[in-house]
Amino acid sequence: MPNKNRAMKVSISLGGSLLTRERTPQNFRRYADALRKLKEEGHQLIVVCGGGRPAREYISMARELGAGPDIQDRFGILASHLNALLLIAALGEDAHPHIHRRGSEIKRNLGDKILVGGGHLPGSSTDYRAVLFAEAADADLVVNATDYGGVFNKDPGKHTDAKQYERLTFQGLVDIIKHRFEQAPGDYGLFDLKAAKHLRKIQIPLVIIDGTDPEEIVRAVEGGHRGTEIRDSA
Repeated sequence: MPNKNRAMKVSISLGGSLLTRERTPQNFRRYADALRKLKEEGHQLIVVCGGGRPAREYISMARELGAGPDIQDRFGILASHLNALLLIAALGEDAHPHIHRRGSEIKRNLGDKILVGGGHLPGSSTDYRAVLFAEAADADLVVNATDYGGVFNKDPGKHTDAKQYERLTFQGLVDIIKHRFEQAPGDYGLFDLKAAKHLRKIQIPLVIIDGTDPEEIVRAVEGGHRGTEIRDSA
């Protein structure tokens, strides 16, 4: 899967919780530095930013005001675009200046610049957007960087004996999401169920990592990561 000796096309779902847990320019610079390192190694990158804490705060207020899921999702989309713009600013000339929303834009612009995207349509998470971008780019790998880390057989926050999976099939991931994680605007838990099902269909490998250390994103692409790999073949 990860291979330091081969340049790859990689779509990264970068959790907004990572980008916004420290609301400082330096936090965005840390992730930009890791992405820049991969670019310098020759990898072509697409990065989709989540909305993080600001999205959840606005979604919560919208919910209390009686807003339906469609409007709640729109707050998440707007928050993801703010994070995407900040990441583009941190990347400077290494990033394409446009916030990418559609697969057609990915096909047109994929090259020597890092492409950064955010949410696009209500009812569609940034995880799902990263998977659609991977499909459009004919990517070699999808990386999901969150503060959940890898995939465990039970909630590690509640069970000290929880075991992390090194590898799973796509069906195994789908089953875990169905049984253990709720899916709601602004909070899809480990990974968006719709995104997992689409990956099962298109068979692009997925690595789920703890992205609180930006260097783990580099290791997810080049080898040595501590997360969980999801694919159906050896």
